[in-house]
Amino acid sequence: MDKGASPIDHMSRQMRGATPGAVRAQLGRFGFSGDRATQLVGSLSGGERARLALALITREAPSLLILDEPTNHLDVDSREALVQALNSYSGAVVIVSHDRHMIELVADRLLLVDGGRVQEFDGTLEDYTELVLGKGSGADAAEPTGAKLDRKADRRAAAQAREQNKALRSTIAAAEKDIATLTADRSRIERAMFDPGSAEAPERDLTMTELMKRRADIEAKLEAVEARWLEASQALETQAAE
Repeated sequence: MDKGASPIDHMSRQMRGATPGAVRAQLGRFGFSGDRATQLVGSLSGGERARLALALITREAPSLLILDEPTNHLDVDSREALVQALNSYSGAVVIVSHDRHMIELVADRLLLVDGGRVQEFDGTLEDYTELVLGKGSGADAAEPTGAKLDRKADRRAAAQAREQNKALRSTIAAAEKDIATLTADRSRIERAMFDPGSAEAPERDLTMTELMKRRADIEAKLEAVEARWLEASQALETQAAE
C-alpha cells in the first residue's frame, strides 16, 4: 500500500468510475468512515491495514475468499475487527489458520486434511486436539458422539445467526439509502414550495397543489421506510443481546 495515500485514495483507484458515495460505502463497511477514510495509510495500525486490504479485495463482492493465516501480526483489537468483518461478509470464506479463537468465532464447518484425504470433521477443536495428541483413535475422534453433535449443532446455530445478522444489516443499509433519497426529494419539493425561484427542473412547472400531493406521497413512503429501518434495527439489537 502507498503509505502517503489515504484509504479513500486506494479505494477510488480500485473502483474507477464509481460514485464517491459508493467508494465511501465500501470503506464504511470496514470501519473507514468520516475522517478515518482520509487519514494516511502510513498512520494506520497493522490491523487497520488488514481491514483496508479486506475492503479492497471484496470491493466487487466476490463469492469466495481464501485466507491464509489472516490474523498473523494483528493485535487483539484488530483480530476482533477482522472477525466482525468476516461474519458480516455475505460470501463463503475458506480459512487456513492456527488462530483457534478466530476459527471458533467464524467457522461453521471444519475440514480434516489427513492421509491425502479431506473430509468434514464433525467434532470440535478440542476433539481435533485429542486426535492429534493421540488421545483418541482417528475413527473415534472423527465420529460424532452425542456431545459432539450438540457442539456441531451449536456451530450451525451460530452460522444461521450470522446469516440472519447479515440479512438484517442489508435491510438496514437499504432502508438508510431509501431514507436519504426520500429526504432529499422532500427537501427539493419544499424548496420549490417556499422558494419557487430556486425550484429545479422536475418541480419548476408544478402547481402548489401538485407539489403538496407529491410531498404527502413522499412523507407516506418515508414513514414506511423508517418503520422498516426501526424494525430491522431492533431485531439486530435483540440478536446481539442474545
